[in-house]
Amino acid sequence: MFIFQAFTMKYQVVMLLACAAAASATLEVVNQWSLMQFDFPPDPVLLEKFQPENTVPTGLEIGWDRLYLGIPRLRAGVPATLAWIPRSLPQGVSPVLQAYPDWSWHSAGRGDINCTGLISVYRIRADRCNRLWVLDAGVVTSIDDFRRVCPPKILIFDMATDRLVRSVYFPRELLRPSSLLTNIVLDDTRSSSSRPSSSCDHLFAYISDTVAPGIIVYDGRRDNAWRVTHASMYPDPDLGEYDINGEKFTLMDGVVGLAHSPAQGLLYYQPLATDRLFSISTAVLASGPPAEGTDLPVNLVGRKSSQGIGVAVDPRDDTIIFSPLTETAIAAWNPISNSHKVLAQDAEKLQFCAEVRWAERDNGAVWALSTRFHKFFRRSASKHEINIRILRVFDNNFVSVQSHVLRRSARQANATFV
Repeated sequence: MFIFQAFTMKYQVVMLLACAAAASATLEVVNQWSLMQFDFPPDPVLLEKFQPENTVPTGLEIGWDRLYLGIPRLRAGVPATLAWIPRSLPQGVSPVLQAYPDWSWHSAGRGDINCTGLISVYRIRADRCNRLWVLDAGVVTSIDDFRRVCPPKILIFDMATDRLVRSVYFPRELLRPSSLLTNIVLDDTRSSSSRPSSSCDHLFAYISDTVAPGIIVYDGRRDNAWRVTHASMYPDPDLGEYDINGEKFTLMDGVVGLAHSPAQGLLYYQPLATDRLFSISTAVLASGPPAEGTDLPVNLVGRKSSQGIGVAVDPRDDTIIFSPLTETAIAAWNPISNSHKVLAQDAEKLQFCAEVRWAERDNGAVWALSTRFHKFFRRSASKHEINIRILRVFDNNFVSVQSHVLRRSARQANATFV
């Protein structure tokens, strides 16, 4: 059983409370791999350079008939940094990956750097116009020697035709030498049009800079961008070590988890190296660059039982869905009703959830990308074990637990960091 902890500063910070056996048989294994394989073109250079032990996805998007995977070039040997597989496959199979949109975009896999192509993709998101927003960090071997070979960018593809429809490049003044853009969420609620579907570009994108912590705000209608920063976006030096089933590793990553609540008008975010979840008003983010010396009105939402990356919002009732790493679980908290649930808990299948998604294109089901990233990071991933899974949670089996997963904080984070 996990222990409830209370703190005294006008709010309670709460940990996951559930018996290990409470959540059972709620996970469907959609796909799984020991190590990933690709449908290679007849190119001996790609095959020669391929290192499956270095190939681990971090991003998942659920399309109508495809699943899309972002596979950053964390180390050498990743042939394609963006791939897809069909959704219409039997459960639990290990399909070969198809390069997206095709292999011509992935010359970096053979050592030929072309900055108009795809360099290193951490995450992807689909918009209401059936377009895929691909966030390209422009950095290769980021774990080993962090080589920036191209400027970061967003490439937007029409998923019906797989053709590029728009490219977005960021002004140099928004970036830092160590900038690593890792996550993106889309907000189409701030359109000035009376018809939200009248323009596909009338939206905002919020983008995490993990290594030089900050959030980049992109206004699609004006093709303009600015950067915001706050101490809450930095890693907590006391929480940079992670424990997953007794296997420990250290990674001092800043802000990476992002989720948008349209109804509340909030962007939730979290660094990897923290147990805290924060929020900021999207109206504040969308209002333009903050004046020099102005503190962002950031709120400390609450604390989780351990660190995590994946976080999502169910827009039907604003439930926050998250995955604490140590507990190898997916949990949910509704800040309006203060109801709490453990959606799934599995020490084998949920060892490191790089993504937790509420899937509009699957009737609002919860999906997860579990990667055993810690084993890839420590170079201990075995080809004889399942290391990567795409999972789906059955909502008819959700397990209610005591109301102690996460509780709203009444204090602003600015007060915490003064």
